[in-house]
Amino acid sequence: MSVFQIEGGHKLKGEIIPQGAKNEALQILCAVLMTPDKVTISNIPDIRDVNKLIEILGNLGVKIQKLSKGKFSFKSDALNLDYLESEQFKKEGSALRGSIMIVGPLLGRFGKGYIPKPGGDKIGRRRLDTHFEGFINLGAEFRYNKEERFYGVEAPEGLKGTYMLLDEASVTGTANIIMAAARAEGKTTIYNAACEPYIQQLCKMLNAMGAKIEGIGSNLLTIEGVSELHGCEHTVLPDMIEIGSWIGLAAMTKSELTIKNVSWDNLGLIPDTFRKLGITIERVNDDIFIPEHKDGYKVESFIDGSLMAISDAPWPGFTPDLLSIILVVATQAQGEVMVHQKMFESRLFFVDKLIDMGAKIILCDPHRATIIGHGFKSQLKATTMTSPDIRAGISLLIAALSAKGTSTIHNIEQIDRGYENIDERLRAVGAKIIRMD
Repeated sequence: MSVFQIEGGHKLKGEIIPQGAKNEALQILCAVLMTPDKVTISNIPDIRDVNKLIEILGNLGVKIQKLSKGKFSFKSDALNLDYLESEQFKKEGSALRGSIMIVGPLLGRFGKGYIPKPGGDKIGRRRLDTHFEGFINLGAEFRYNKEERFYGVEAPEGLKGTYMLLDEASVTGTANIIMAAARAEGKTTIYNAACEPYIQQLCKMLNAMGAKIEGIGSNLLTIEGVSELHGCEHTVLPDMIEIGSWIGLAAMTKSELTIKNVSWDNLGLIPDTFRKLGITIERVNDDIFIPEHKDGYKVESFIDGSLMAISDAPWPGFTPDLLSIILVVATQAQGEVMVHQKMFESRLFFVDKLIDMGAKIILCDPHRATIIGHGFKSQLKATTMTSPDIRAGISLLIAALSAKGTSTIHNIEQIDRGYENIDERLRAVGAKIIRMD
């Protein structure tokens, strides 16, 4: 197990290029199973979760060729479906939550799909009902082996298009149902669909492959099923969660950073939400420039003067993956902020580590925390901590880079799951960070 040793309190300077989006890549990679033709994908991030999924695809029989950094071709013309019921797949699939999204493509193309109960971050209840209820609506039969914790869906007579109202706007659930419906017979209408940029990217890629999807960017999708799909080329968007992480890092360390090629049109509320904390964000072409905040940053208040509250919501609301960053950045703001995590019930439990570093945080309940900012009148103190999940891990790393002294972060494999070569990239802009066994 590796650890990060971070010497905090240093200002950073330079340019950072965001990696490809993790959450989009996991969807797009599963979509290559929908056609026997070659699919070429660029800007794939070199991170643990994505690499695990590529390994699973290879074991399933997908022919994979690395063309250059971040660019791969995939050809799914000779799949070994027996692998899906093997002990090897049960072990590999259960270690990656994103593996659930191979079910929709396989169900649509072959009439069956299987998955072990997947793992992932320990951030509260993340049910899979939306996925399987969608498949059942399309005519599939569901089975679950409780002893082996193994799910299966089968549609030997094929899938039939239908109308469905999703009980929650699940991103992975929407992606899975879209991929199954693209190969169903007839028209499928999905209401309360997730509409994140990554879902939009998936729909655009499928349309490039010959699918017929309308309503892209809205929560009402119409999909006319087709009998076959062909190959295409696709480029993954920059990761908006990483972009938000770099914004928070620049503010907390009073650094001047430029984040390159951010795809502004796909950032939604992210820039304006950080501006509510008083952070200056300048648009320069398609880049974000964060100037040095010499005098810190002051939290805005609502028009009626009430306490600033920042909460998450399904897109186009503020993404829950950045609330941990907002929380840690607020610890040095001038003013108070309430962070309300509505979509997951355990994502705020890492705040005890920030309190140990000297942050003033009141954890009201599993969903809400009130932060009283220091306004840089006192620095956070270095400490030893453990990363509980990807997003809390990067938040603790940002705290350590701003703290006085040398901090140690254990379980950095969690951070590696979502951030590509983060220690090397941080050192390139002046951070004092070392990876050690």
